[in-house]
Formats: sequence, structure tokens, C-alpha cells
Amino acid sequence: MEWSEVQSKQLKLMSATAGGAAALAMGALTVTSSDISVAEPEPAPPGPVTTSEITTGESITETVAPEAPETPAVVPPITTPPSTIPPTAETH
Repeated sequence: MEWSEVQSKQLKLMSATAGGAAALAMGALTVTSSDISVAEPEPAPPGPVTTSEITTGESITETVAPEAPETPAVVPPITTPPSTIPPTAETH
């Protein structure tokens, strides 16, 4: 074998070793830095929240609508005399 072939194989082996070690290190870091712990029980979910009605500071007076309108119907005053043309007559 030539010298370049040996160096190439050694370089590939060292690169693969470094990559594998890096992958193992990342996995170990992930496991140790995770927030999930078996020793700690998970907290209970929150119970029902009681809230009061939101107010805007305005006062409200509840009233019942009247059954009939309080104002009478307006009738316009008639100022012209009735028509002198009989209803059956034709106009030309």
C-alpha cells in the first residue's frame, strides 16, 4: 500500500470516531439536561376558576317595554276641499 492510502483510511477512521463521540456526547447532554425527573411527581392540574361578572362602572336599570306605544298616531290636518271630479268621470 502506498502512504496516501494509509493516511486516507486513518483520516476516515478518525473522522468516524470523532463523529460517533460527538453523537454520544449530545445524547448524554440531552439526557442530563432534560427537565423531566422520575423523582418529582407531576403537579396536579388547576381546578375550576371562579370569576365574577366583569363590570364597566355603568349602572343598568331594567325596565319592561310597554304593550302599546305611549304616543298617539299623528293625523295631518286636511286644508283642501274634497275633489269636485266624480270618480267615474274621464279627464282629457
